[in-house]
Amino acid sequence: MTATVAQAELRWEHAAPPVPGGWQQRAHPRRGAPQLGDRAPGGGEQVEEHQGVREGDRLLASQPAFPVTGPTGSTEGHEEGGEFNFSALLKKRDSFLRSANRGEAKSESQSDVDVWEILRKAPPSEYEKIAFQYGITDLRGMLKRLKRIKKEEKKSTAFLKKLDPAYQVDKGQKIKLMVEVANPDADVKWLKNGQEIQMSGSKYIFEAVGNKRVLTINHCSLADDAAYECVVGEEKSFTELFVKEPPILITHPLEDQMVMVGERVEFECEVSEEGATVKWEKDGIELTREETFKYRFKKDGKKQYLIINESTKEDSGHYTVKTNGGVSVAELIVQEKKLEVYQSIADLTVKARDQAVFKCEVSDENVKGIWLKNGKELVPDERIKISHIGRIHKLTIEDVTPADEADYSFIPQGFAYNLSAKLQFLEVKIDFVPREEPPKIHLDCLGQSPDTIVVVAGNKLRLDVPVSGDPTPTVIWQKVNKKSDLVRSNDDSMTPSENSSDLNTVSKLLFESEGRVRVEMHEDHCVFIIEGAEKEDEGVYRVILKNPVGEDKADITVKVIDVPDPPEAPKISNIGEDYCTVQWEPPKYDGGQPVLGYILERKKKKSYRWMRLNFDLLKELTYEAKRMIEGVIYEMRIYAVNCIGMSRPSPASQPFMPIAPPSEPTHFTVEDVSDSTVALKWRPPERIGAGGLDGYIVEYCKDGSTEWIPALHGLTERTSALIKDLVTGDKLHFRIKAINLAGESGPAIIKEPITVQEVLQRPKIWLPRHLRQTLVKKVGETINIVIPFQGKPRPKIIWMKDGQTLDSKDVGIRNSNTDTILFIRKAELRHSGAYEVTLQIENMTDKVAITMQIIDKPGPPQNIKLIDVWGFNAALEWTPPQDDGNAQILGYTVQKADKKTMEWYTVFDHYRRTNCIVSDLIMGNEYFFRIFSENLCGLSETAATTKNPAYIQKTGTTYKPPSYKEPDFSEPPKFTHPLVNRSVIAGYNTTLSCAVRGIPKPKIFWYKNKMDLSGDAKYRMFSKQGVLTLEIRKPTPFDGGCYTCKAVNECGEAEIECRLDVRAPQ
Repeated sequence: MTATVAQAELRWEHAAPPVPGGWQQRAHPRRGAPQLGDRAPGGGEQVEEHQGVREGDRLLASQPAFPVTGPTGSTEGHEEGGEFNFSALLKKRDSFLRSANRGEAKSESQSDVDVWEILRKAPPSEYEKIAFQYGITDLRGMLKRLKRIKKEEKKSTAFLKKLDPAYQVDKGQKIKLMVEVANPDADVKWLKNGQEIQMSGSKYIFEAVGNKRVLTINHCSLADDAAYECVVGEEKSFTELFVKEPPILITHPLEDQMVMVGERVEFECEVSEEGATVKWEKDGIELTREETFKYRFKKDGKKQYLIINESTKEDSGHYTVKTNGGVSVAELIVQEKKLEVYQSIADLTVKARDQAVFKCEVSDENVKGIWLKNGKELVPDERIKISHIGRIHKLTIEDVTPADEADYSFIPQGFAYNLSAKLQFLEVKIDFVPREEPPKIHLDCLGQSPDTIVVVAGNKLRLDVPVSGDPTPTVIWQKVNKKSDLVRSNDDSMTPSENSSDLNTVSKLLFESEGRVRVEMHEDHCVFIIEGAEKEDEGVYRVILKNPVGEDKADITVKVIDVPDPPEAPKISNIGEDYCTVQWEPPKYDGGQPVLGYILERKKKKSYRWMRLNFDLLKELTYEAKRMIEGVIYEMRIYAVNCIGMSRPSPASQPFMPIAPPSEPTHFTVEDVSDSTVALKWRPPERIGAGGLDGYIVEYCKDGSTEWIPALHGLTERTSALIKDLVTGDKLHFRIKAINLAGESGPAIIKEPITVQEVLQRPKIWLPRHLRQTLVKKVGETINIVIPFQGKPRPKIIWMKDGQTLDSKDVGIRNSNTDTILFIRKAELRHSGAYEVTLQIENMTDKVAITMQIIDKPGPPQNIKLIDVWGFNAALEWTPPQDDGNAQILGYTVQKADKKTMEWYTVFDHYRRTNCIVSDLIMGNEYFFRIFSENLCGLSETAATTKNPAYIQKTGTTYKPPSYKEPDFSEPPKFTHPLVNRSVIAGYNTTLSCAVRGIPKPKIFWYKNKMDLSGDAKYRMFSKQGVLTLEIRKPTPFDGGCYTCKAVNECGEAEIECRLDVRAPQ
C-alpha cells in the first residue's frame, strides 16, 4: 500500500478542557458527501432533526454544538447548600477521560495529515509554525525539495502509473513506493539521491507483480528522508519521501512555584525525546531567545528548563511549555520578602558558672543573622557558641560570669528587625545564720512571681531555689494532683500530709538525681530541672524544707506551652471558575497560647509541591482562594500559628476542581408561532468552561406572573425547541439557561411577551438565483430543487408542468413549513419543460416559473462525403446530425487515420462549419476520415466515417541533399566559473557549484581531500547545461575539507578546488 492522503479530513475543535463536553471530532468529506443544504425524499423529518446541528455548525470555530454529556436531567455531583460531591465528580471525570483518550487515540491513528500538501498551500509566514507542529527538523531542505516536485508531467510510454510527487511516513513505520509499467517484463532500477539502491537484508524489499513494481522500505529513519527515482530504460519517475518524527509528549509536567523577590526560579519538565524543540510562554505570550537577559532556556537530555535568575513581582503569572504533542501550565507567585517571628528571645536570670541560652524562631529557615552584646557583634569562642538550625537561632553562653550581664540582640540579615533581651547575673549572698535557725525558702530572690512559671515545650526548665536553715534542712519536691490527701515521703512510705488539707491533693515525691525530670541538692540551694518539657509536666510543684527547728514550704505552678495541634481537614465550598472558599475549624488544643492566625497551602492533585497562599496570618476561619486554573484538580491544607510556632499541617481537603457555570446562551429568538405552539432557537454560550455543557432548561411564565414553568421535560441538548400544548391567546415570557456540573448559567430572556396566536402572513416564494434562468441537466443526473417560501398558516402548494398537474409517480415532491422540494432520481429528456409552483393561502396566491432543459449527447453527423483530393489535401463535406440531444450543436471534431495503422489523430477540434479541407497529408498514403458532433453534453457516441479512402499521389521528382564538410568543434575541458570557498552551519543542506565547457561533453568527478565521492550516498552530483553542482546533505563538522571537481574528455582534463568549513550551530 502506498502512503496516500486520507480520504477524509478530520478537524478537531477545542471547546473546553477535557471534561464532559470537551473535545469533539468531526469528519468533513472532500467530495461526494451530502451537504446540510441538500435534501432527499423524506428530508422533511431529516431537516427538522438536524436543524440544531446546522445552527451550531456556524459556531464550530469557538465551541461545539452538542457536548458529550451523561443522562439528560442528571443532578449527579450536586449537594444541598451549593457544595459538590467531589468523589462523584472525579469518578465521572476519570471515566470520561479514559473513554475520551481511547477515542482520541483511535481517531489519531486513523487520520493522516499530508505535510507536503500543507506546505504547498501555506504562506511563507506559516512555515516555522508548521515545522514546529509536525516535527520538521530540516525545513530549508524540505522547501528546496518541494520546489523541485513537478506539478504536471508529460504522458509516459514506459509508465502506466508513476510515483506520487511526494510521500510521508512516520518514523519507525514502513512505506511502499509503487509504479505500474507498460511492459510486464521490463526491468526497473530504484535510486536514492541518484545512487542505485542495493539489496541489503530486510531494509529494502523489491517486488514485481504483473505490471506493478514495488519498493518497500522497512523501519524508516531520518536517513531515509531523501529523493527516490524509479528508472525504466531512459524514463524516470521521481518522488520525495518525508520521514515524520512522532509527536513530542510531556512525560513530567511543570510544578507551581512560590518564591520571594530576588530568588532564583527554575521551571522543569520532561519530554519524551532528547533535545526536543519546545516553546515557552508567559500568560499566552511566547518567550523568545532575544530575551536572554531575563530568561534562560536549558536542555539536559529529555529535561527542559526555564530559569529566571532574579525574580521580580512582574514575573508572577502562568507559564506554559508547549510541544507538538502536549501542553503543561504552572503558576509562579513572587512575593515581597516578609519575616515573622514565631518565638522571640526572653530575659534570663542566671547564677555564676551556669549556662545561659537565648533562643528565637523566625518564619524563614534560610535567613541568617548576627548577635549583638550592648550593640557590638558577638564573636563565637570556646565559651560563647552561636547556632542556626532550621528556623531556630541560638546563642549559648557557658560558665556565666558577672561580665556577661548585658543587653543581647538578634538582627535577621536583610530585615529591619531587632529582637532584644536582658541577661541578669544572680549573685547569691549568704549571711551568717545563727544556729537553730528554722528552714526558709527564698523564692523572692528570683525577682519573679512564684505563682506560675511558663516553659516552651521541648525547652529545658531549670529552677534554682535558694534555701537556708540550721541545721541544714531536708528538701522534698512534690508534684501535687488534686485527688486525695496522700503524700510520698523519702522512705517511700505513704503517710497523710499534714499540710494537704488546703489542696485536697495527691502528691508525687520527686527525688531522682538523674533522668529527664530530676532534683539536684546543694548546700545552699536546690535545683529543679525538666529536660525537654512536655505537656504532661504541667502542674503544681511543692517544695518542702524540714529541720528540727521547723518547716517551710512553697507551691510553684509550671505551665508548658506548645505549638497548636493541627486543625482538621478544611472544607471547600462556593467553587467558581478560578476561585473557591476554604473553611476550617480551630484546633482542638491551642498549645496553651491563643491562636494568632492560620497559614493556607495549596497543591495540584498529582503534584508533591505545596504552595503557600498567604504570608500575613489569616485571622478568620474562612478564606477565598483565587488565581487557580479551571479544570485542574487541587487540594488544600491549613496550619495553626500561636506565639510558640506553627502546627503540623492539617490533613488535605477533599480534591476539588475549579469550574464555573457557562455563560448564558446567545441569539435567543422566536422562530415561529402557531395557535398552540412556539418554536424557539438559540446558539451555544460563548464560554462553556471546563465543566462542559450538559444541556439547556427552557422555561416560560405568563405575562404578569412571576412563576416560571419548565417548558420541556428535563434537559435538551439541541439548540432549538418546539413548545407544544399552549393556550391560544396567552401572552408568555420565555427564558433559557445553560447547565453544567457547576450549576446554571444566567438566563437569556426574550424581552417582549409572545402571544400564542397564528399570524396571517401573505405567501411569498423566494426563488433561488440559479433557478431564475434555464436549469440545464444531463440525462441520468439527479435533480434536487429546493424552493424556500414563507406564509402562515401553512400554504397549499401546487406543482404544474406545461400547464398539467405533475404526476407524483414520475417525480418526488416533499413539502415542509418553509420550503418545497422537487426530486428526480434519474433525469430523462421527457422531464424537460416549463414548471410552475403555486402557493395559496385562502384567496392569496404567489407563483413562479422554472424552465428545465435535459440534454443528452448528440447523434453523429450525416451524409459525409469525400469531395476532392489534390496534392497533399482532401476536401470533406457533411450535414448536421438528426438528433441534437436537445441542445445546440457547438461544433465538430474531425479525425484522420492512415489505412496501414488505423490510428486516429485529431485534425480539427470544435470546428463549426459543415465542410473542411484536410492538409499536410503524406504522399503515397491512403486516409480515412471520421467526424464527431458536439454539444454541451459532449461528443457523440459514434462518428460518421468516409466509405472510401483518399489516396495521395506520389510525384516523380527526387531530392538529393548537398554534401558538406563537417567542422571539428573538439576542445579540452575548461572551467568558466570557479568553485568558491564556503563556510556553512552544520545540519543544513549545502551545495558547491561551478561551470565547465568542453567538446565532447566531459565526464565529471568530485573528490574530498583527494577521495572519490561517487559511491557515497551523502552526496548528490548534478550536471545541467555545463553547470556542475555537488549537494551535501545535512553536513557535519567532519564534512569540512578541500573539495575538488575534475572534468575529463578525450581532448584533455581540468581541475578546480575550494575549501568548505562546517560550523556547529550556536
